[in-house]
Amino acid sequence: MGDDRAGDKWTTARLDGKTVIITGANTGIGKETARDLAKRGAQIIMACRDTEKGDAAAKEIIEESGNANIMVKKLNLADIMSIRAFAEQINNEQQEVNILINNAGVMMCPYLKTENGFELQFGVNHLGHFLLTYLLIDLIKRSGPARIINVSSAAHKMGTIQFDDLNSEKSYNSMKAYAQSKLANILFTRELARKLEGTSVSVFTLHPGVVRTELSRHLNRITQFGLALLRPFTKSPASGAETTNYCAVAPGLEKESGQYFSDCDRASCSSAACDDEAAKKLWEVSCQMLEIDWQ
Repeated sequence: MGDDRAGDKWTTARLDGKTVIITGANTGIGKETARDLAKRGAQIIMACRDTEKGDAAAKEIIEESGNANIMVKKLNLADIMSIRAFAEQINNEQQEVNILINNAGVMMCPYLKTENGFELQFGVNHLGHFLLTYLLIDLIKRSGPARIINVSSAAHKMGTIQFDDLNSEKSYNSMKAYAQSKLANILFTRELARKLEGTSVSVFTLHPGVVRTELSRHLNRITQFGLALLRPFTKSPASGAETTNYCAVAPGLEKESGQYFSDCDRASCSSAACDDEAAKKLWEVSCQMLEIDWQ
């Protein structure tokens, strides 16, 4: 498995002296990503909504990896004040952020809104990470070569960006809202990569595979039963984290900035995900919704 251009060198790549932020790192793919990158010697900042779970995960990873340079910080992506407080802490305390992994997500939940009135899936999966990246981008640029990784999903292929109803106020379908948020991850990646051309920061997005994680906790019983039947074909969180890890460490990927990956290789995304005009529009609308000016 993997891209011959990077060979298998990525499996042994080291991250000594590098600082990595992973959102949603207390469980599932995020936790396995933290575990893998900790073993490579990185300083890991686990950005978690539930710091109690985060502390337990960090303790486990420290014991297994022998890397004590792991810290847990509070981050609620459904709350702009929490995102700003977290980013301020990072900007004040860290000399560098070499890798930002926007991994946290909510999936197919009942209709809920964030603290700031955004539909929860669009608010957390897209807007929360958009704002976090904006607030850390200057530090990341100063840390180059650096990478930003946005965890998307093949579910984006079912998504459209409903510019006239981004918060699903006219009608709400949990799967469509999830797919929209995952499509937004890819469009954000494309436009961010375009804006970062000429810098030493690369951006990647990926499909981790159908992974057995707590993300499925909001699915109804019939859908959960269907996933149980598929269990032999789904990935463990550890194998689900492989493509994230690949995008984080594989040598020579810089020329692939803005691209979508799956199974540790370039993959095709939907035509909607390749719409550069939609990407530009989503960027502008996201800035308006978050009341920021990111040129």
